Amino acid sequence: MCPTQKGPELREDISILIKFWNNLHTDKKYLKATMMVYLSEGSGSQNLSLSLSSEWRSSTELSQTRAPPTGWMNTMPLSSNMSTISRRSSGGRSGRRDNHSESFVKGYVKKRNLILGLLAVDIEFLITWHNPMSLQENCFPGEDVISTWRSQPMTDKTWKETARLAWEISPALAVFLPCRFNNSEALTDEVSRLVQCDPASVSHISEALQYLTTSESIMNDSSELTHMLTWAVVPPIKALAYFSRQYPRHPITAQYAVRVLSSFPPDVILFYIPQLVQAVRHDSMGYVTEFIKSACKKSQLLAHQLMYEPLENIMSSIINSLSGPAKLFYEREFDFFNKITAISGEIRPYPKGPQRKQACLDALSQIKVQPGCYLPSNPEAVVLDIDYKSGTPMQSAAKAPYLARFKVRHCGIHEMENKVMSLTKNQEEKEENMGKEYWQAAIFKVGDDVRQDMLALQVIELFQNIFKQVGLDLFLFPYRVVATAPGCGVIECVPNAKSRDQLGRQTDIGLYEYFIKKYGDELSKPFQQARRNFIKSMAAYSVVGFLLQIKDRHNGNIMVDTDGHIIHIDFGFMFESSPGGNLGFEPDIKLTDEMVMIMGGKMEAQPFRWFMELCVQAFLAVRPYSEAVVSLVTLMLDTGLPCFRGQTIKLLRSRFAPNASEKEAAAYMLKIIRDSCLNFRTRTYDMIQYYQNQIPY
Repeated sequence: MCPTQKGPELREDISILIKFWNNLHTDKKYLKATMMVYLSEGSGSQNLSLSLSSEWRSSTELSQTRAPPTGWMNTMPLSSNMSTISRRSSGGRSGRRDNHSESFVKGYVKKRNLILGLLAVDIEFLITWHNPMSLQENCFPGEDVISTWRSQPMTDKTWKETARLAWEISPALAVFLPCRFNNSEALTDEVSRLVQCDPASVSHISEALQYLTTSESIMNDSSELTHMLTWAVVPPIKALAYFSRQYPRHPITAQYAVRVLSSFPPDVILFYIPQLVQAVRHDSMGYVTEFIKSACKKSQLLAHQLMYEPLENIMSSIINSLSGPAKLFYEREFDFFNKITAISGEIRPYPKGPQRKQACLDALSQIKVQPGCYLPSNPEAVVLDIDYKSGTPMQSAAKAPYLARFKVRHCGIHEMENKVMSLTKNQEEKEENMGKEYWQAAIFKVGDDVRQDMLALQVIELFQNIFKQVGLDLFLFPYRVVATAPGCGVIECVPNAKSRDQLGRQTDIGLYEYFIKKYGDELSKPFQQARRNFIKSMAAYSVVGFLLQIKDRHNGNIMVDTDGHIIHIDFGFMFESSPGGNLGFEPDIKLTDEMVMIMGGKMEAQPFRWFMELCVQAFLAVRPYSEAVVSLVTLMLDTGLPCFRGQTIKLLRSRFAPNASEKEAAAYMLKIIRDSCLNFRTRTYDMIQYYQNQIPY
């Protein structure tokens, strides 16, 4: 979890943790040799541990006036690293009492070093979060000692012993060790072995399932797999992953995945529609198909979203099962939507210009709003009216997409299911309390595959949820895109925003000058607030853009809203595809001179330093969710989208720096920013766009 406290409060807490770590690290414990008689006589170690604190305390008081008696032994200096766990003490001691004392001492050291290791990981994360740029003035006394201690290598044997010790203390503790110490395959392998040997001890922990259901255990049809049937519920994307290339097919994993998916409400499943559709490809046993049929009986909105041509057999089954209000709802919605999308085909024969514009307005005027309909991109809001003057053909001459505005009322998935299904004209007036009304513009495309945009916006929405969960004040706007048929889709427009291209054509000034003109000089409160909004959105989209390798970032694909937020649109090039025959010319992040000007004018300026800190914090926040992103993408590999060229998953996973420490991950992100800032390739690409497509820069 990321810290919720800020500034001085966080700094004080880190200082306390460092002090505690240093005290434990420098502690030299003295055990009275005669105490080991308890062990040799068969007394439990609990009695010994209870007597330790008082006897050690009294011995410490004595040592202040005289030297410790010969009956005391220094067990060993405990300033060594966790590698102490694997050491074998020597020195010629023998006898039952010495063996027991040595065993007790070793157990003490192992547990102490495990605590030190876990503390060190958390302290490093908190320090990196508090001081992302490793500024000297923000460093903590003693942090270098922890860093040096952590940097000492550990053998595979030591990692395995650490895993076994943690399992003895608590299986739950062992399960989470690999995500704490994320650079040891030996540790992960040992935790997997422990889980597979005793699945029942951790079946209540959803995160433990990854150690039971490895590719090897599924391929070998391990008998322990039956524990999956009663395992704790994992997130939906993890369940869907069992129908992807990540895992071999197996009836038990399929049954478990369907059970998990069935436990979530329809509004959650709606988010994963693209992956659910693709999961059918790998559904050789029919489990996904049966889940879809079952889920569609419970939710009409889910049924509508899954009526997609690749699922033709499932569609027929769903439609044939409809009756009563459900059938009326389906007929009403699809009749309305088919008429809306048909406009694109009607205006295509007309030449671009006034004739096509008039044809679009004429066709739109023929559409009558039916009560109880919604836009496919927004099943949470019912359509109330159409702005018949808004019909606007887009630039493409061949495909004839067009834009239109709709008045909608937000009601939510649950209300839509319960009320709108049986809505009639007479009832429409009674539904005034369903939610707020607003105008929503949407673009209807024919002949374009929008699934790549859907995938990018899914990840953006996932990141938005992560930032909210950890309390990170960043801005993303995952507008909605829905594929309605092969090559067809609906794209919602970003409200209250214009592209950088439009601003350039309208004002003929740079973005920094636009901010000055719109919000006032740099010292004014409106400008400073707009700058804060700009930085919060720049940091979020910079991390997203780098991780997804989003390209073609010319000024027509970058929006600026009225509050100063920057918003990226159009994700036709990402992962392994880029313009110019996949040259990969653009840098990882677009940071132009005008963007830097808004953020203070130079990298040393305080606003730009804040931008860099937010980028690091955003990167640290999303790293633990890297496998969720990988699963989302993996399920889409068989779509044949141009962004997939063979190395997508390997490269995506590597950009999360999975084996790096928190401090190393921060340095990695800062290097990406520095290499991208004012990169000549950014300006060159903008120049090319200007000369080829007349897009200002």
